[in-house]
Amino acid sequence: MPELILASTSPYRRSLLERLGLGFTAVPPGTAEDTIAGELPPDRALRLAVAKAQAVASRRPDAVVIGSDQVAAIGRRILEKPGDAARCRAQLAAASGSSARFHTGCAVIGSRAGIRLVHIDTTTVFFRSLAAAQIERYVEREQPLDCAGGFRAEGLGISLFESVESRDPTALIGLPLIWLAGALRRAGFELP
Repeated sequence: MPELILASTSPYRRSLLERLGLGFTAVPPGTAEDTIAGELPPDRALRLAVAKAQAVASRRPDAVVIGSDQVAAIGRRILEKPGDAARCRAQLAAASGSSARFHTGCAVIGSRAGIRLVHIDTTTVFFRSLAAAQIERYVEREQPLDCAGGFRAEGLGISLFESVESRDPTALIGLPLIWLAGALRRAGFELP
């Protein structure tokens, strides 16, 4: 079996990949996450996922590398990781009573083995109408400042929604495990 590498510093992606029970190493990809004017959110997510995987695969050509990126958007307006509480509150206020799409790109690349598998998963989150005090309480309690869209669906953030439409619920957290398990099987890894 080749070495399996997750090209990510995300503790959320690391935790998700651990569910598959495969040994892996997490390596920072060191890639810029530049925005390209006019680029659609799903295209950006896929481009960055591939860039992360390729960056690590170029340094570790014998390994199989997983790259992933998520872009949240209301329409074409991208919701970045807020970084601070004020921006987080503003993003959640903008999402209140509307829907947001979370595009999660994933790439599996094995340079020497000639493996290049890519996927985009889109999850639609329907937010309930949120009062400013509810948003404030949520941000204060969970501090989701490093999460696209400003919430953690795997935590208290689930209380902000009316519903979620998804083919793979793990994609909303940052790594589409249903697709990834199949891709890793195609790459020769043994999974149930």
